[in-house]
Amino acid sequence: MTALRVAATGFAAGVLSVLMFHQGTVALLHLAGMLPNPAFPMRPVGPFAVPQLASLAFWGGIWGIAIAAILAARPAWPPLLVGLLVGGLGCVLVGFTLVAALRGQPLMAGYDLNRWWRSALINGAYGWGVGLLLLVARRAVPALR
Repeated sequence: MTALRVAATGFAAGVLSVLMFHQGTVALLHLAGMLPNPAFPMRPVGPFAVPQLASLAFWGGIWGIAIAAILAARPAWPPLLVGLLVGGLGCVLVGFTLVAALRGQPLMAGYDLNRWWRSALINGAYGWGVGLLLLVARRAVPALR
């Protein structure tokens, strides 16, 4: 599979996974009273004042490219597990270190275990969703194998 096809498929899977799995998990946690923020946030975020959902979908697409690239390099690895690990560990650690530092927030979420498990669940669901969508795409489109 060409690098452009890997990137395009990974980006699409990442965007769709944010909309379905990431925000679906946020909605369930919000309905259960475990998360104060509702799903599908549309408030503008900086620096370009785009809706937060658009920002989440864009960055989900970027992470989707990373997951697709890992799976293209290691086709024998299970996509669901790779996605779960990249989402549940990679996204969480980057969010609680690099992103927190850029925003001037406490590193490691101030060691708040509630934020850790919610973030791991939400981002793990996102990553698992990317893996699932890439697996479906691989089986449905012969050129993606």
